[in-house]
Amino acid sequence: MKRMSLSNEDNLRLNVLLAQDLKAVRIDESKMIVYALSSRGDAKVQLNPTCKDDKYIRLVKELLSNKIMGSPGGYPVYIKRWTRMGQDRQEESLAQLLLLGEPEAVVAVVHAPVITPEIARHAWWAYPSSENARRLLEKKAIAESDLARELAEFLLEFLPFEVEHKDMIDSVRLCLQPGLLKPEEIDDLWKRARRKQSLYVGFLHSQPDDLPETATVHPGYAESETTLQTLAEQGNVYARQLLRYLSAPGQAYLQTVIRVLDKAASQDTIVSMFLAFEQYNVSLPVAETRQRDIQQAEQFATCWLSAKDDLDLQACLQACPRLREQIRAMLVIAQLGEITLFPIFGLTDALGSVMRKKLKPLTDPLRVHLKMLMA
Repeated sequence: MKRMSLSNEDNLRLNVLLAQDLKAVRIDESKMIVYALSSRGDAKVQLNPTCKDDKYIRLVKELLSNKIMGSPGGYPVYIKRWTRMGQDRQEESLAQLLLLGEPEAVVAVVHAPVITPEIARHAWWAYPSSENARRLLEKKAIAESDLARELAEFLLEFLPFEVEHKDMIDSVRLCLQPGLLKPEEIDDLWKRARRKQSLYVGFLHSQPDDLPETATVHPGYAESETTLQTLAEQGNVYARQLLRYLSAPGQAYLQTVIRVLDKAASQDTIVSMFLAFEQYNVSLPVAETRQRDIQQAEQFATCWLSAKDDLDLQACLQACPRLREQIRAMLVIAQLGEITLFPIFGLTDALGSVMRKKLKPLTDPLRVHLKMLMA
């Protein structure tokens, strides 16, 4: 049987294309066009298939792989999990992957921890998608490059079409990195969150102390501010965190948490919010102990309050004895995290109102502690 091959015209044009200083290649399989990004600009080759389109595309990829990798095997697209684990690769190797015309190879580049802003831009040209935009913005070097704004704009535009709540949260969290969005865009994003509460969680992760929300300080803030501030300046983590909760930004944070608890529609949203809890309270020593049950957290907080060997905590209690219950609430919340949800979510895949009902043994007592810290 005669082996299928590229048409003479396509073979010649593709080889001429590959002789240039190429940065990336992508293939539009629906239009049968090979696009290339070179140091001189964009180029394209309109393919003239001599067999079925899918088989012809495979021949094209074999040619690209032969020229770039020295083997017709191409990129092993079946190892997606390995690809998306962000395997460490050298810069030269990453650049080669972008020339294979294979989307999964571009994904491997996007996930690589060593990617440079230049290669990131070429990868974005080769395969612009919301998932790739998120993975690129996760990297500090890319988030601080001139590509970051373009990635953020793409995620904002695509946000209404996201289906997974985790993707919505990640998009918001990553777009809210310093300098990427204009103030009016941040305000608009906050307004959108009224309809999709998952978006609030992105704010809780990225700017918990600077939410676009108006709130008044807790009544205990004014009467204890001077004393607590003195302790905070001396390095007292309890005084610092208590001031944080009782301040106007802290009250806005708590109000937002309540909104998410009221309307959360997915388990991903709740899990991500509890992860935000973990980060918000990470400075407290008690946060090193994560509890699977809120009643255990309450008991542990009571014991911790009585521990005379924690001098910072005792100093905070002596400085503002009227806020003892607020301090206890703070200690309870600091022990909560993703692990607290395991006993509930490990037994159900419920969503929406059914999920919120199953969470009530946890969220009802949690609300009591949250409101103890609120004005």
